[in-house]
Amino acid sequence: MAGGAQLSVTDMRRSTRHPVDYPVIGEHRDRGDLRLHVCNISAHGFMVDEVPELARGDRVIIRLPIVGRIEAYCIWTTDDRAGFQFERIIRVDQFEDMIRELQPNPRLRRRS
Repeated sequence: MAGGAQLSVTDMRRSTRHPVDYPVIGEHRDRGDLRLHVCNISAHGFMVDEVPELARGDRVIIRLPIVGRIEAYCIWTTDDRAGFQFERIIRVDQFEDMIRELQPNPRLRRRS
């Protein structure tokens, strides 16, 4: 029996990515808690670096400021990075508030 999600993903790479420096604990069904470092985020997903062994289709649950707990599926992996797609899109107002909290340095924020 194959594990993980069966994903048919549309390319959402046009979403605006925001650089962040956010360590988080990801909850994985089989591997338990994983230390992850989110290095960029969009309303559709996020990228981690220094990634533990994960495979395409793996599911993790993370906790983000403002948004709270949210599930994400691994879309791609390389040796040291992985990209995740959220199970749902984050509302614009929540996303903007979250970015303000994750990017305390105003120089990192995109200009409106």
